[in-house]
Amino acid sequence: MKLLPLVLVLIFSGLVAPVLAAESAAEARVLRAGAAVGDITPDLGQMIVGDWVPTPAKHIHDPLQVRVLVLDDGTKRLAIVVCDNVGLPREVCDEAKRLTQKATGLDRAHVLISSTHTHSGVSADQVRLTRDTFGRTETRGVAGGEVGSASEGRLAGYQQFIARRVADTVQRAINQLEPARIGWGSGREPSQVFNRRWFMDDEKERRNPFGGVDAVRMNPARMAPTLVKPAGPTDPEIVFISVQAKNGRPLAVLAAYSLHYVGGVPAGVVSADYFGAFATRLGELLGADRQDPPFVGLMANGTSGDVNNINFREKAPVRAPFEQIRRVANLVAAEVYRSYQTVEHRDWVSLDVRYEEQIVAMRRPTDEMLTRARELAKRPANPPGWQRHELNYASRVLQRAAAPESVALPLQVFRIGEVGIMTVPAETFAEMGLDLKARAPFAKAFTISLANGAYGYLPTAAQHRLGGYETWLGTNVLEIDAATKITDVLLRMAGEIKLK
Repeated sequence: MKLLPLVLVLIFSGLVAPVLAAESAAEARVLRAGAAVGDITPDLGQMIVGDWVPTPAKHIHDPLQVRVLVLDDGTKRLAIVVCDNVGLPREVCDEAKRLTQKATGLDRAHVLISSTHTHSGVSADQVRLTRDTFGRTETRGVAGGEVGSASEGRLAGYQQFIARRVADTVQRAINQLEPARIGWGSGREPSQVFNRRWFMDDEKERRNPFGGVDAVRMNPARMAPTLVKPAGPTDPEIVFISVQAKNGRPLAVLAAYSLHYVGGVPAGVVSADYFGAFATRLGELLGADRQDPPFVGLMANGTSGDVNNINFREKAPVRAPFEQIRRVANLVAAEVYRSYQTVEHRDWVSLDVRYEEQIVAMRRPTDEMLTRARELAKRPANPPGWQRHELNYASRVLQRAAAPESVALPLQVFRIGEVGIMTVPAETFAEMGLDLKARAPFAKAFTISLANGAYGYLPTAAQHRLGGYETWLGTNVLEIDAATKITDVLLRMAGEIKLK
């Protein structure tokens, strides 16, 4: 009879102990998060290159920033970096990752560095003012061209400054890691996104700088009688990830909206455009704009290569400088805030990542392009006869003749719980982004463009056939099938890390 209690204890222990151990392990899982903001505002006098003609910076309206969110699930640590820049080239991102790994030990593949594409900032390319083939002052650099390992000795001053500031800000975010809760949601703001590529009746409005005629034109005149219809879709969805401290204090919100920069910034003025204004406004709406440590709002560039803020069917409204930026930022922040109210924050989610470099061919000029470019070079004093940018693109054609045959593109997929973030190192078209969302094996997915590099525009093969500015050699440098190849790789990597 004395053996019975011992038997019962052993049976009870065998049944209950594993359950208790599993519950204890679940309780031990802690998600930690940290966020930080660094300043990458350039010195006055540096060249703003967001327009056809570079302009020296003469005033700072609002600072350019690097915003960082770091997440750690106990086994994996990820860093998401958003920089106010028109497009960080690969070598700057590589150097920033090298410095980050050296300082923190964080694996380079676990660091996502993207650019907002503000056109009111100084370039981080190896830019210098030169005289082009036709004696005209222009900027030249390595954007969309060579790729290699970066080193401090190779980078120009502002490039090295950004790389160092990214690494410092990631380290600061890691220093501030604390137990956190996380959730996600989405909203829609269709009123601020318009496809900027249009079919038009007038052949003269569709001429390209290579002596031909395209099927579509970028940014036609507003209310032009020759407008037919947009050449592609838009993506009005705003996907976001919210991170809070355990007590509900907002730590950070990462959002992505598929809208190019807004503009309305005077020449020579530095501004983060609506990306910076969104971060400020969302902090105000959350009541987190004066807290310590600071709340960090991150607005990443989605798939906006063919989308801007211009309604071509309507007359241009009269706006004061920066008014439209504030208007767009307020609308987008209000929509995120509205959806934020319904977000269910969780105490823990698992994180995962895949990183891969995909070799794609680079476009080279045809013999016909080279012949025409050389002919134009012989008569630099003559004004353009066929298309107003033909001299500019003739110079680009001659430059592209020496381009590498192929390039290794950095591709990356993050999984944060049930959310997937796919990255593309180019200005991605909305059509491609919508396709990735529809086919990705996540409950919620979005794409961040201009991530880990900047290789020009990335039209789909179908959009290539229509022509237009985004497909012109020099603006576009990757092979015509690059979008298809990149999509296939991203979806394969996504499938490898989806929740089972």
